[in-house]
Amino acid sequence: MNTKTILFVLLSALFLSCQTKDKERAGASASQTIFYGGDIITMQGDTPQYVEAVVSEGEKIMFAGKKDEAFSRYPDATPYNLNGNTMLPGFIDPHSHFMSAIRMVDQVNVAAPPVGDATDIPSIMKKLVDFKKQRNLSDDDWIVGWGYDQDLIREKRHITKKDIDEYLPDSKVMIIHVSMHGAVLNSKALEWAGINADTKTPEGGIIARMPGSDEPAGLLMETAFIPLFEKMPKPSEEKMMELMKPAQMMYAANGYTQAVEGFSFIQDMDLLMKAAAQDRLFIDIISLPGFPEMDQWLGNPKYEFGVYHNHLKFGGGKFTIDGSPQGKTAYMCTPYLTGGPNGEKNWRGEPSIPREQLAVMAKQMVDNNVQINFHANGCEAINDAIYAIEKAGITAADDRRPVIIHSQFQTPAQLKKYVELGITPTYFTNHTFFWGDVHIMNMGMEIASFISPLKTAAEMGLVTSNHTDFNVTPLDPFFVLWTAVNRITRKGIVLGEQERVGIYTALQNITTGPAWQFFEENRKGMIKEGMLADFVILKSNSLKQQITDLRDNEVLATIKEGEVIYSKQ
Repeated sequence: MNTKTILFVLLSALFLSCQTKDKERAGASASQTIFYGGDIITMQGDTPQYVEAVVSEGEKIMFAGKKDEAFSRYPDATPYNLNGNTMLPGFIDPHSHFMSAIRMVDQVNVAAPPVGDATDIPSIMKKLVDFKKQRNLSDDDWIVGWGYDQDLIREKRHITKKDIDEYLPDSKVMIIHVSMHGAVLNSKALEWAGINADTKTPEGGIIARMPGSDEPAGLLMETAFIPLFEKMPKPSEEKMMELMKPAQMMYAANGYTQAVEGFSFIQDMDLLMKAAAQDRLFIDIISLPGFPEMDQWLGNPKYEFGVYHNHLKFGGGKFTIDGSPQGKTAYMCTPYLTGGPNGEKNWRGEPSIPREQLAVMAKQMVDNNVQINFHANGCEAINDAIYAIEKAGITAADDRRPVIIHSQFQTPAQLKKYVELGITPTYFTNHTFFWGDVHIMNMGMEIASFISPLKTAAEMGLVTSNHTDFNVTPLDPFFVLWTAVNRITRKGIVLGEQERVGIYTALQNITTGPAWQFFEENRKGMIKEGMLADFVILKSNSLKQQITDLRDNEVLATIKEGEVIYSKQ
């Protein structure tokens, strides 16, 4: 989804509920609908299966089969003619950051193409200055940018506080790194944060320093950044509630009937619960509470896990073990070929949580019947996650489905452990395009080529999914399909040709795969009798497109539990 679409959806508070002309003419019961007249892909089984018609009643699917039988058995149902378009089960978001969709309305897009149009430091600074003028912000107000990537700007270096101070010396400025694991702050913001030459770098964090001194340069990563970001001023609760609808519409406009809030603090959990209680949620939202506050939510009856309440479910606890490979804070088994983010030699990154502490906390969650989710990008971080799962006593036979989110730079030996322990990975093939060239430079072709090994994982019998990590990359599901099938970098290099998958497998990774990972394989992800009537209607059948053209498709409508929640008309 491009920037204009994002802005349109965010600023629009309209809840589109379009009905077809057939439906207007029919005058039949609104609770039953027959979908027909196009390709209907059920996503049942390991090969494509089609039906001629689907009947929904209320929130459930009542029938999936022959068109004549559907009209015979349900003569009073409202016809919904697909007019030659394609219907699938609603797309399921395996991992993103829903709360970021809400906060983006008060932030500046400083990403490089194709997400934004920032190409160098001056263009980023101009966007920040223009934003201050357009919003009529005072010097006391924060200016926050998102999507900044040092590898994709002309200077090929990190922005420093001096760069920002030259343009905005009197404002507090934070430019969030594209990984969402760090940011650059100017002098005013560093002063607010209490970070100076005497500030010690926290374990598992990075505070970049000016050359030859201890003076902070502006870049903060991981444990040096996360506590500050959480303390940042946020929109009022009233405004956050108002933005729940357009934030959900961002997902619905991309065909998603489920969103994930991938690292929730207590205040996020409470806000989502309040939104659910007020019936403000119309897509399913799965919240993953973060480990720093587990003493407040684990075992607390206020926060019930694994059960939906008005479209909200707390799905499992979340550990963040390392950072991002593009930010060079992923915890690797071998050193980065280009050094660390602050020029460190023999840099492999660092863990955010010591291994033994991670193991203890993971077992606490398991003992409380809470699913465990690990953010782990680097090989060594994945080793720590495997260690914690083993210490918790989990095996594949237990069907606990521990999730390792990203699982980027893993090894074939680690995949064998995934099979043994029942670990399920949610991959991130968008990386092959956005940062594939950077990974080749930082880690070498051999290691980079095994990133997000969807094909090998499938051949080993693992259930997988594929995500956007929004707002790290756009929500666009067709981009996810394209990267899974093509694995082409910005420079046109095929990164890991042996890990390319077929289109149907790529579709499984945004339907049946994530449904299984969230213990919802009997509820969503397929078009099947008894399942939720969650559908997405596409302009083209992805299975019939050339693999190079997969990005050229459109979501025409999104249907959640039998109700049209988005229509392009």
